[in-house]
Amino acid sequence: MQNGDQQYSMEDETYTDIDGKAISLECQRHSGFCREFTVSSAKVSIGRVMVYTCANTAVLSSAIIITLVGMMVHIHFVKVDHETLLIIGSLGVQVSSSYASGRESTDFIEMGKIKDIVINEAIHMDPSEPDAVSSVVPLFQSSKPRLNCLVKVYKSCQEILAKC
Repeated sequence: MQNGDQQYSMEDETYTDIDGKAISLECQRHSGFCREFTVSSAKVSIGRVMVYTCANTAVLSSAIIITLVGMMVHIHFVKVDHETLLIIGSLGVQVSSSYASGRESTDFIEMGKIKDIVINEAIHMDPSEPDAVSSVVPLFQSSKPRLNCLVKVYKSCQEILAKC
């Protein structure tokens, strides 16, 4: 963390995903025009899963191994550890996803291409107006935070956009 950066956990509220599992929301304020939001879900302990699974009988060993391999593939290539939204007022928005395997995926959207940041319950692309929305970039697709968490991020993003 650089000098002047403030990192704070938004612990005044507890957040859950759409399935009711606990998630955390952290905000790092780099400056008045730049904030970074990280939504993290609970980590899966592969050790616990292996100990529990290995306690089963030898008759099921092949099924257990296949299941473990499938779970490891899921955890390391599909399971998102945390998602980050970095908004820099005059520059743009960076959206990152970090996977349990350590792999990261990052996309950057220039500020000139951003019309607004909205909370949308459902996205419907209306073919009668193809020029109305060039593209919609959904955020926090894996964490799936509830509305109270999204509202916190939304209000802070709107503050930054209003300053630009």
